[in-house]
Amino acid sequence: MAIETNETREKSLNFLEEIIETDIAKGNARVQTRFPPEPNGYLHIGHAKSICINFGLAQKYGGKCNLRFDDTNPVKEDVEYVDSIKRDIRWLGFEWAQERYASDYFDQLYEWAVELIRKGLAYVDDQTQEQIREGRGTVSVPGRESPWRNRTAEENLDLFERMRRGEFPDGAKVLRAKIDMAHPNMLFRDPIMYRIIHAEHHRTGNKWCIYPMYDYAHGQSDSIEQITHSICTLEFDVHRPLYDWFIQALDIFPSHQYEFARLNLTYTMMSKRKLLKLVQEGVVMGWDDPRMPTICALRRKGYTPASVRAFAEMVGVAKRDNVIDLGKLEYCVREDLNRTAERRMAVLNPLKVVITNYEEGRKEFFTAVNNPEDEAAGTRQVPFSREIYIERDDFMEEPPKKFFRLAPGGEVRLRYAYLIRCEEVVKDAEGNVTELRCTYDPQSGGGSSSDGRRVKGVIHWVSAEDAVKAEVRLFNPLFTKADPDDAEEGRTWEDNLNPESMVRIEGLLEPSLREVPVGRAVQFERVGYFCPDTDSTPERPVFNRTVTLKDSWAKINK
Repeated sequence: MAIETNETREKSLNFLEEIIETDIAKGNARVQTRFPPEPNGYLHIGHAKSICINFGLAQKYGGKCNLRFDDTNPVKEDVEYVDSIKRDIRWLGFEWAQERYASDYFDQLYEWAVELIRKGLAYVDDQTQEQIREGRGTVSVPGRESPWRNRTAEENLDLFERMRRGEFPDGAKVLRAKIDMAHPNMLFRDPIMYRIIHAEHHRTGNKWCIYPMYDYAHGQSDSIEQITHSICTLEFDVHRPLYDWFIQALDIFPSHQYEFARLNLTYTMMSKRKLLKLVQEGVVMGWDDPRMPTICALRRKGYTPASVRAFAEMVGVAKRDNVIDLGKLEYCVREDLNRTAERRMAVLNPLKVVITNYEEGRKEFFTAVNNPEDEAAGTRQVPFSREIYIERDDFMEEPPKKFFRLAPGGEVRLRYAYLIRCEEVVKDAEGNVTELRCTYDPQSGGGSSSDGRRVKGVIHWVSAEDAVKAEVRLFNPLFTKADPDDAEEGRTWEDNLNPESMVRIEGLLEPSLREVPVGRAVQFERVGYFCPDTDSTPERPVFNRTVTLKDSWAKINK
């Protein structure tokens, strides 16, 4: 067993853990993080990584993690999204210390804005959004000061109070920080702090008609909650100096921001705007469509919380953006389901087999192991009868060498049951194989045979009279290209949509699969992992393919 030294331990820490441990060594032992989603949509796998980081760091260092909703835009936000976010976090296995909302702090944020106006660090601007945008300049050209920039503090205080009372229409005025219109960081060129939005808020109703911008609200909300490590994705690194500026200007608790690389997956998009378009145009069945990268979609597809957490740990915490192979996410769910998922038999491309020397009307049951990786999972009874179905791919009329499944004159073992021999192939008028007629060895049940012979092929099956018909949805990546935005001239990302991303077939299942609850994945032996869909009913089961047994997609797209 390897002994962990200080050197090896330091190498195993990610940069956020190094920062926290340095802070602890300096005597700053308290760790307080937060996860701050905007409730304007559903969380995706990228958010899952952030959840695991923020909650995971708090757990590791004996700290706390708050859930704070950045609800500063009433036009786009809804209680539906609040509820879905809380459900997703709990599903991942985390619980927050406090549930907070940016709207909890609207009164305090307003008072701080008034303080900045009094200090000469904020002013009311009458320019339109377009004028403000044009006046900011470029990276190489300094911005242009607003004609309203030098209003007196008294005039600004009066106008800001009238904005709050609702005397002006949307877009008529904004409150801007007064910093430096020539600053090399464009965000410092008098950023907007408040805008007018006459809309009912899901928590504060019509109390407010002015709402703070993210860059103004976020750092101050962190400060109010005394967040010690405000962790966000890398695109916010240019916002950090402004985050610090507001905190210093107000002389409040000095929360500090740290950035990590956001998660990007091959064959997937994280753009909320593009995902919304897929939903609105009916390309997918909704936000929880199993082809989507949302957490609720992963749950519907049969992913487990443990597999998503394992994926976040595998990806790690980096300082530079990178693209992660979708195969890594699928690997994590395969590894978890191999240990935890019960096994069942299902035939997805059925070929009928009649066992001619098996008595008509007879039925018996064989004991099947639920999970060879987990003895505690126990066993079940599988019905067997004269007519069964096997996978069409498990039969070849002219097999190549090393084909160990069924062929004319050949033998295979039916999983948990008997050895059978193919005696006759029945075809239709077009020459298609419609039925196999076989004989069985009555002494071969339970793994033995009448003369001790062994066969290499073992195939799965279902009893014809007991088979449950089900819709089976075979999911593939939503896009045909690893980078969906990689479109040829004259084409768009929509042109890279995969027409085979969902294939519906009718499968035949062993009867015990009726009892599997929605969302719990099982392994269809030799086929893949599947789980009942939310569309499933006792009369018409619907199963989603969670993941194949092997990574076949990567081989196809090499």
